[in-house]
Amino acid sequence: MAMQDVMAVVLSGGQGKRLYPLTKLRAKPAVPIGGKYRLIDIPISNCLNSGVHKIQVLTQFLSASLHRHIYQTYKFDLFSGGFVYILAAEETPSGMDWYQGTADAVRKQLIHLLEAYVEDILILSGDHLYRMDYGEFIELHREKRADLTIAVQPVAAADASRLGILKTDEDGRITTFCEKPGSDELAGLESPVDQGRHSVRLLQPQVSHLHPSALSAFFARRWM
Repeated sequence: MAMQDVMAVVLSGGQGKRLYPLTKLRAKPAVPIGGKYRLIDIPISNCLNSGVHKIQVLTQFLSASLHRHIYQTYKFDLFSGGFVYILAAEETPSGMDWYQGTADAVRKQLIHLLEAYVEDILILSGDHLYRMDYGEFIELHREKRADLTIAVQPVAAADASRLGILKTDEDGRITTFCEKPGSDELAGLESPVDQGRHSVRLLQPQVSHLHPSALSAFFARRWM
């Protein structure tokens, strides 16, 4: 499958408080792993090995180390059409504040993301450890003719209160979303489980005009 019409957006602007003191001087995606590598190399490697060579990295918090690593690591020739670009948080005439969350980061950069004129946008987290062939994921998305497809990871009830939880039907369609539900709200949120996946989202650019509350659900930081 041709991937020239797919662009990845890697969300890398969070503070990473749970990894402190590793994040004392750097963003969580810039935390070293396996010697010379950084956490952000995992989703970027997944992209490159899946044939997705158009990659935008959204940054904000303690980003200097992350910017330097990306600049020094990823080079494409002028004829390949591939790139790894940085979209840093910026003040604009329409807003002078920082990203207010994952959905807000995507929304504030839409003017740049839509300039790519791609068919699908792959939304990734910049601090997850996993291996995935996004080609299969994109193929399913297009086969189902979906506006939005989410790859998810099942979690135990004990962990649900700190995550966003999705409920799906037997056909894999999302029927309910609940952000960090309490223990008394879990009944009825169970979903059929096929196999574990990580937090990966794919959407068509034309649905990006949705109301902010809808985008907030689409781009919740973690999903079940």
